[in-house]
Amino acid sequence: MRLDHPRGLYILFFSELWERFSFYGMRALLVLYMTKQLLYADSRAYGIYGAYGALVYAFPVIGGLLADRLLGYRRAIILGGVLMALGHFMMAVPHEIAFYCALALLCLGNGFFKPNVSSLVGKLYGEGDPRRDSGFTIFYMGINIGAFLAPLVCGLIGETFGWHFGFSLAGVGMLVGLGVFLKGQKLLEEHGLPPNPEGLKRKTPVLYLACLAGIPMIALGLNQNYLVGPFLYVVAIAILTFLIYTAFTSEKTARDRLLVVIVLMFFHCLFWAFFEQAGSSLTLFADRNVDRNIFGWIMPASLSQSFNPFFIILFAPLFAKLWIRLQEKNRQPSIPIKFVLGIFQLGLGFWALVIGASFAKGSGLTAMFWLVLAYFLHTTGELCLSPVGLSAVTKLSPAKAVGTVMGAWFLSISFAHHLGGAIAKLTETKGAEGVAEMVEPVFSLPIYSGVFMNIFLASLGATLLLWLISPFLKKRMHGVE
Repeated sequence: MRLDHPRGLYILFFSELWERFSFYGMRALLVLYMTKQLLYADSRAYGIYGAYGALVYAFPVIGGLLADRLLGYRRAIILGGVLMALGHFMMAVPHEIAFYCALALLCLGNGFFKPNVSSLVGKLYGEGDPRRDSGFTIFYMGINIGAFLAPLVCGLIGETFGWHFGFSLAGVGMLVGLGVFLKGQKLLEEHGLPPNPEGLKRKTPVLYLACLAGIPMIALGLNQNYLVGPFLYVVAIAILTFLIYTAFTSEKTARDRLLVVIVLMFFHCLFWAFFEQAGSSLTLFADRNVDRNIFGWIMPASLSQSFNPFFIILFAPLFAKLWIRLQEKNRQPSIPIKFVLGIFQLGLGFWALVIGASFAKGSGLTAMFWLVLAYFLHTTGELCLSPVGLSAVTKLSPAKAVGTVMGAWFLSISFAHHLGGAIAKLTETKGAEGVAEMVEPVFSLPIYSGVFMNIFLASLGATLLLWLISPFLKKRMHGVE
C-alpha cells in the first residue's frame, strides 16, 4: 500500500497554513479588541463574533457553487486570498466603518478560499484511495500549524504593542499563503481549472462588481447582527432543498450517501457550536477566570487559543497513521462512530472546566491546568470528527456537486457560529457599553461554570443519539469507510 501523497498536497498544505495564520491571528484578537478597545458590551461582542463566524462559513456555499460552475477551484482560491488580504489590512485602520468593511471582506474572501482548497485536496486522490483520510489529516495539521503560530505572533503583538499591529501581521500571513499557492500551481496538474474558460472571461467583471456591491451590505448585516439569523435560514432552506433534490434525482447509492452527509451535518453543526466557544466565551473566561501567572509572567489571554492547534500538531500525525493502520487490519471505526467519539470528547472538555471551577473557591480563578486539559480533549475530539468529515464529503458527494456539497458542509459551521453566539451570550457578565469595566472573577465564575455544564450534558445527549443511529447510517454509506 502506498503511504506517500501527491506533491500537490504540500502546496495546499502551506497555502492553507498561511491563510489560517491570518484567520486565527485576527480571531485571537477580535473579541478582546471589541470588549477592551471598542468597549462593546459582552452581548454585542458575542453577537458580532457569532454573525461574523456565521457569514464566514455561509459564503462557502456560494463560493463552492461558483467554483463548480464557473471559476474552477484555483481561480476561486486566488480571488478569496486577495479579498482576505485586503480585509486584514483594513482591520489595521482605527475606525468603526473600516472595522465592519474589513470583516465583510474577510467573509467574502473566505467564501471563495475555504471550500475550494478542501475540495482540491479531495481531487488529488482517486476513488477508493486509502490515503485520502490520512491526506486530509496531514492537510488539517497544516491548518493548525498556522492556527498555533497566529495567537503567539498576532495575539502577543496585538495585546502588547497595539491591536492594529496584530491585525496587520495577519494580512502579511495571507499574502504569504497566496504567494505559495500561485508559485506551486504546476504541482496541481490539471486539477481545479475552470470548467468553461470562455464563459469565465465574459462573466468575471460581473462577479467582481457583485463582490464590491456586497461589501456594504455584509458590513451592515454585521453591525445589525440580528439580520444574520433570517438570512441563514433562507440560505439553509434553499441549500437543503437543493441537496435533497440532488439526492432523490440520483441513483440509489448516490442518494443514500448524500442523505448520510445531510444527517452528519446536523451533528457537525452541534459540535462546532460548542467548540467555537474558544473564540468567544472561552477567550473571555481565560481573560477573567483563569490564573495566567506563569513564573511571574501574566500570559495574554489570546495565547490560550494556541493550545488547541498545538495539540493538533502533536497528535495529527498519530491520527493519520492510526486510520491507515486500522484500515489495513479492517478495524477502522465507521465515519459515524468517529463523530460519536469526537462529540463525546468535546463534552468531556467542558466537564473538565466545571471540575476546575469547583476548586477555584474564593479567588474565582481556575488553575491553568484545567483550561489546558479542556483544550486537549477538544483537540482529540476534533481530530476524530473534523478532518474525517471533510474527507467524508468528498467521498460521499456526487462527483458533479462536490464543491456545492462542501459549501453546504461549511454552512453547517455557519449555523454553529450563529448558535454558538447565542450560547456565549448566556455567559455575559459585562453590561454597559462605552465604559471600561472590570469583571470580578468571583462573580463571573459561576455563570461560566453553569453554561459549560449544560454544554457537557447536551454533548452527552448528542453522543447517545448518534451512536444509536450509526448502524443505520453505516448501511446507507454502501461500503464507504
